[in-house]
Amino acid sequence: MSIFKGAGVAIITPFKDNGDINYEKFAEIIEMQIQSGTDCIIVCGTTGEAACLSEEEHFAAIKFCVEQVHHRIPVMAGAGSNSTRSAIYYSEEAEKVGADALLSVTPYYNKTTQRGLIEHFKDIAAAVSIPIVLYSVKSRTGLNIEPETVKELVDNVPNIVGIKEASGSLGQAEKIKAICPEVELYSGDDELTVPMMAVGGIGVISVVSNVAPRYVHDMCMKALNGDFEAAAKMQLNELDLVEALFCETNPIPVKEAMNMLGYGTGPLRKPLIPLSDANRERLRKSLTDFGLLK
Repeated sequence: MSIFKGAGVAIITPFKDNGDINYEKFAEIIEMQIQSGTDCIIVCGTTGEAACLSEEEHFAAIKFCVEQVHHRIPVMAGAGSNSTRSAIYYSEEAEKVGADALLSVTPYYNKTTQRGLIEHFKDIAAAVSIPIVLYSVKSRTGLNIEPETVKELVDNVPNIVGIKEASGSLGQAEKIKAICPEVELYSGDDELTVPMMAVGGIGVISVVSNVAPRYVHDMCMKALNGDFEAAAKMQLNELDLVEALFCETNPIPVKEAMNMLGYGTGPLRKPLIPLSDANRERLRKSLTDFGLLK
């Protein structure tokens, strides 16, 4: 059974001006997402600035999200590391605080071989009982999960069930589904949501859903219901917004967008810095043209 089908939000982490996590705002954003039809919340991922959270903050944020959601929709927790031992620890702790599933990124910086990836993910899966979604994002980690590796893991490890495919390659997504049809395929690129669903994907783990959750949910539902003509029109209509939200390193633009929309999500954590003036105006125009700002 799928963890979710449709639109999962890669949720931002709001901070106070002093840099602490703003749990009051976090609760408001979670409620907004649920009320807007979001099908899953992915907490402490790249968009949530997980790389700049302490261990204590990481687990506290997951626990808070789980308790706030209270079983209304699934919560998937980011729990990856470039150290297998650390990834196991993060995964175990996420399971302890009630996450429904894990998002496990490929080891970054030190990298490894495809055989090393298999051993890494097998060890993580053996330490927990909840489902795991692999996360392949070579642009950030320098390491791709090859389709044959996905097949070996999904075929042989019961709780490795899916992949967030963020290679930017529709061809790779097609190859994964062709050789491993049972895998739960999620787009990790907002611009490829509908194309990936057209070749067997079941949804997206979305940055855009932070600012337009109902829109992304509805687009995914049209695709899931086979109305790809309507879904494709929605995909093309959001293209400018997608480009604006990735005009600088994610989550710099989306955090700025949330602040523009009045959510008061606060600053970024360094080394991420505020959006440039030129891109701020680009983003403001895109939000206005899309009907999110007046």
